[in-house]
Amino acid sequence: MRTSRAGQPRGAAPRAEIDASWDRVARSGVDPEQSTESELLGSNEIEHRRTSSALGEVMPLLRDSLASIADASQQIMVLTDADGRVLWRQGHPRVLRQADGVCLEEGAAWSETTTGTNAIGTALATRKPIQVHSAEHFVRSLHNWTCAAAPVRDPRDGKLVGILDISGPARTFHPATLALVDSVARLTESELRMRHIVSIERLRSVAAPILCRLSGRAMAVDGHGWLAAVTGMPPVDRLPLPKSMRAGQVWLPSLGMCRVEPLPGGWLLEVADADLDGPPRRLVLDLSRARGLSVHVINPVGTWTQRLSPRHAELLYALALHPEGRTAAELAQDLFGDATRTVTVRAEISRLRRHLVEVLGHRPYRFGDGVEVEVVHPEDPGDLLPHSKAPVVVGARGSASR
Repeated sequence: MRTSRAGQPRGAAPRAEIDASWDRVARSGVDPEQSTESELLGSNEIEHRRTSSALGEVMPLLRDSLASIADASQQIMVLTDADGRVLWRQGHPRVLRQADGVCLEEGAAWSETTTGTNAIGTALATRKPIQVHSAEHFVRSLHNWTCAAAPVRDPRDGKLVGILDISGPARTFHPATLALVDSVARLTESELRMRHIVSIERLRSVAAPILCRLSGRAMAVDGHGWLAAVTGMPPVDRLPLPKSMRAGQVWLPSLGMCRVEPLPGGWLLEVADADLDGPPRRLVLDLSRARGLSVHVINPVGTWTQRLSPRHAELLYALALHPEGRTAAELAQDLFGDATRTVTVRAEISRLRRHLVEVLGHRPYRFGDGVEVEVVHPEDPGDLLPHSKAPVVVGARGSASR
């Protein structure tokens, strides 16, 4: 008879997602014999996280659609933030008391690294719905529990905002619970999406009269950059905004220098006159750390930074090696060793230009005129984009090693 990672005998191999989770938590140092206790957040911190989370807006919906079902089935509904910290829970009173015994309470940490394989932590790690039953939990003290969880994302930016979970004694297991939780998670996202549409309409009603009085280029966007109204320029769905948006003169890579004013629920962006609209002067492509690929653009009023995917880092590196510019076919050869893959190259360049329109030129693709380009390499030349198989990168690593 074989033995599970938690030391429990079993007759069949675990499901692939459970096996992968056990591997992760074993590498992180979780002990199957440990307690599930964690240091709880204080009441002030819990309240701060609740009020800062979009999920607080939809708690009435979740109470009506899921908490009552959990109560009737002798289970509890749990809602965490994106860190796996429990912010809300509700359900059967007796099960709530039992949950206290395993620290499944408000303010507790339920990530895989703190509590081992469990539906909340594993959904958080994989960003996928999952059900974990009985001895599938890595920590032995959870073998009397069953849980099903699904991630909830903010439709405004696609980021994870929390995990929705149903937990209860192992005897309350039902195979349909996961489908129920996932459906309610998707319903929650739909509700957030509808609330966002309403907020955009509210912002538009405030901004439209203001834009009518402006003669130049201007737009109103919400705090996530979604467009509410525009005048004097083509509309866009969403405008990339800096993390620390502020009133005053702000350089935006897709518009240049803008005069920014706060509006209820968003910002008014008025594109400045040409004499204030200085172009970027210098670009630093930082490839020194494989997990911190970025580009820094220095313009007359400051510096802004854009994180890069490995593919976009490869593209910018190829352009840095060829200041005269590259055609789509040449870039396809640089990246894939196949000059026919121009459609992929054009699509990736188009994505890059959404953030770097003031920096990247085209026909051919190149950095803009007058932009000084610097590439920051890793200390060991062999660590240049170490996972890249692009010929332009592989060739550079080979040249450096000779």
